[in-house]
Parts: sequence; structure tokens; C-alpha cells
Amino acid sequence: MRNISMGERGRKVHGIMICVPYQGHLNPFVSLALKLASKGFAITFVHLEFLYRKLCDAHHANKTDVDLFSGARELGLDIRFTTMADCFPLEFDRDANFPEYWDTMVRDFPALADEFVGNIVSSEPDMLHFLVADTVYNWPAAVAHKYNLVNVSLWTQPALVYCLAYHWDLLEQNGHFPCKDDVPEEIKYVPGVESINTKDLMHYLKESQFASVANRLTRLIFEQAKMADFVLQNTVEELEPQTLAALHKYLPNYAIGPLNFSKNLPTNTVTTSLWSESDCTDWLGSKPPASVLYVSFGSFVHTNKQVLEELAYGLVLSGVNFIWVIRQGILGDGDTNALPSDSFQDAIQERGLILGWCDQIKVLSNPAVGGFLTHGGWNSTLESMWSGVPMICYPIGFDQPCNRKLVVDDWEIGVNLCEDYGSVDREQVAHKIKSFMNGGVSDKLKENASRLRQLVHNAVEIDGSSEINFDRFVKDLEAKIHAQN
Repeated sequence: MRNISMGERGRKVHGIMICVPYQGHLNPFVSLALKLASKGFAITFVHLEFLYRKLCDAHHANKTDVDLFSGARELGLDIRFTTMADCFPLEFDRDANFPEYWDTMVRDFPALADEFVGNIVSSEPDMLHFLVADTVYNWPAAVAHKYNLVNVSLWTQPALVYCLAYHWDLLEQNGHFPCKDDVPEEIKYVPGVESINTKDLMHYLKESQFASVANRLTRLIFEQAKMADFVLQNTVEELEPQTLAALHKYLPNYAIGPLNFSKNLPTNTVTTSLWSESDCTDWLGSKPPASVLYVSFGSFVHTNKQVLEELAYGLVLSGVNFIWVIRQGILGDGDTNALPSDSFQDAIQERGLILGWCDQIKVLSNPAVGGFLTHGGWNSTLESMWSGVPMICYPIGFDQPCNRKLVVDDWEIGVNLCEDYGSVDREQVAHKIKSFMNGGVSDKLKENASRLRQLVHNAVEIDGSSEINFDRFVKDLEAKIHAQN
């Protein structure tokens, strides 16, 4: 452990960390907080109040019982934990009302963040402060400038998605922001992106989503992102070298992922999971090696009953063993009955296990698991790569089409569930799953998955690229803070 980071005249350096309220952002933010504290920085980790309530409810705990960093403090790290309000009452369903929530967050949350950060800065005048905020917010640059804070932006998706969104003005000039929904075209003019088809762009760049809050937010957040002092990328340099090198020409850019697997960090006494987890270790232990397909659409995206029904019967027809995570709220319309019928449970018998949530890393690392049917969220993609598990990709929205391109086309560690996004047929699903799990995973796919598994493991070792980049970032951060104060 380093000595405590000090600025001029022995003033301690303190980071204020605020992430957007989703599982896929919370996990890497917590890991980054621990990494920074382990380097000697004081850290204040800020939860939105409703998210902290959800965390407590998931672990059947009182508000005072859940402390993500108690173990770290016992080891001597200076890491504090606090909450702040957003723009809605606790009982408001933010997932089911996504457009309303983010319209209001874009408009009203910046003032709350400004006041909150300002209060922390004024209450600790003897410290040198810096800000670590999620790139997906539209206020960090303005707040950092107001309080003379070094502005660190953490991006929790692949560098490819960052690069495309960063160059939204270039896409707009070439008629691809928005791009036509049903007219596939190759894009070869974005620095750092050799070629990408418009069908693989993020959904909020499409014509049908032009009026969406995600589309409007893209412009706002990347106007702010271009003013960041440092950008941390939750990826691995060897995975996206061309894209990262191109971005580095525009801003200080550090690939430090996968953050969730950083080495030598204090163990959390409480999981960061926002849902109660089921343990399926015994069930997996009863299955042969590489015989189980793990199925999950992650912690945030919504789908519809038709998709779930076709997938359910496709799983039945495939005859493979499977674990299927169907989280509460996956339908997004308040309907809690996600499965097609009670007869589905009878049809799967001992071959299938339906769960509300689980420890995904633990499941993927189990030798019984031979494949992962995934929406392709970035956390899920990294976790599958970490475990060397090939993927069947069914992207639903946001960054997932881009992630599919990386997994299937570039890295060749996965296959498509279907060729047309959104089109799901049970017979095709059954055929794809059956061939994939029963010898259909080619030797090349397995070799590539094994190779990339080693690559991401190597990156987080002491002499790995991500650790070297993180040490370089810490050195540059300290120099910037000292120069600015």
C-alpha cells in the first residue's frame, strides 16, 4: 500500500465518486474506488438514495447494515460512503419510467450534483479534491470547472462505443446521426474504427430513436466528455488497440479494465448486487462439464413476452441443460409473469433451472457451463471473456449491437442467435442452441475464447497493461492536481 497521497503543504488528496444508478456501472465504480483508495487517496463514494435502498432491500438489511467499504476501512483505507437524492421520491419506478426519469435527470440533477459536490468541497477545505464521475452524466465538466476540480471520467462500455459517440458530429456530417434503420451501410471514416456497419451502431444513433432521451443525452454527455482531464476506459488495451490509440490523440485515455477483476483489492464484506442472489452450485455440480447453457439478459434492458416465449420453447426444444436468469422487471411494463405458462416448468424438469438473479461470475466460472446466451452488455461480455466461455449474442439495445460486432466479427468468440435483430423464432433458437452446445462450438471459437481469457487475465497482473496504465494514470492525476492547486 502506498503512502497517503499528499498535495502541496501536505494536503491530502480526496476523490468524490458518483456513478449512474445501474448495476453495470456500480460494479466497476466500486472496484475503481478500492483501487484509488489502495493508492493512498481518500475517497468519498456517493450512492443515489434509491439505489442504496434497493441494495439494502436485496440483502434484507437495515440502512445502517450495508456498508460496501467496511472491510477496506478495517485494512486502513480512507474510503467514505454517503448518499444523495436524485429528482424523484424513493418509491418512483425509475426503470419502468426510463424516459421520464432521464429527461428530468438531464434537466434537474446537475443543480443537485453541483450543490452536493460544493458542500463536500467546502466541508473539507484542507483537502485537495478531484471528481470521478460517470461519463453518462451531463454535468461533470461544469461542476469540476466551478470548484476547480480535476475531472476524471469513467466509461463503463467498450472503447469502440465511446469512439463512435465521441465523433457524433462526424457521423452527423456524413448522414449517420441519425442513420436509417433498415439501410445497412459501411462506415469507414471514424478515426480508430476500421469499419462498422450501421446495423451495428448503438440503437440511439438510429432514425427511429432520434427523439429518444438517449439520443439527446449523447450530444450533451460528449460535449462534457470532451472537457474531461482524464478518461478511464473499462477495457483492455490489447482488445481495442487501434481505437484506444486514436482516442489518445484527442484526450488522456487509459485502458484499465476489466475493473471487476482487479487484483489485490480489499474484499467487500457486502456484495454490490442489487437483487437477492440464488446459489446454484449444487445444481451445476450434478451436470457434466461444459453441458450447461447460461442464459441472462443482464441487469437493465427490457424485452417482451413474445421474445421470452420463443426463447423458452426454443430452450425446451433444444434439449440442453440450462440456467435462465429472469430478473424482476425484465418486461418493463409492470407485468411480473415473464414465463409463458406453468407448463414450461414441467417441460424443463431437471434440465433447466429458472432463477431471479445469481452471482454471474461464479456461474460462468463453473466447469459445468459451456456457453452463455447473452444480450451482450459490456459487464457480461467481460465476465464471459474472463471465464473463457463462448457466447451466443442477442443484442437488445444501447451498446449491445457494437459489443456483438466485437464478440462475433472481430474477436470470434461468439455467434449470433439470429441474423436479424429482434427476430426470434423458437425453431431457429433450438437449432442454434443445440448445435452450439452439442459440438457446434468450433475449435477456433474455443481457442479464441481461451486465448482472450488469458489476455484479460494477464492485463490485471502487476506487470499487465491495465495495471501499468492505472499506475500511469495515478502519476498523471497527482501531477495535474498539484499543478492545478
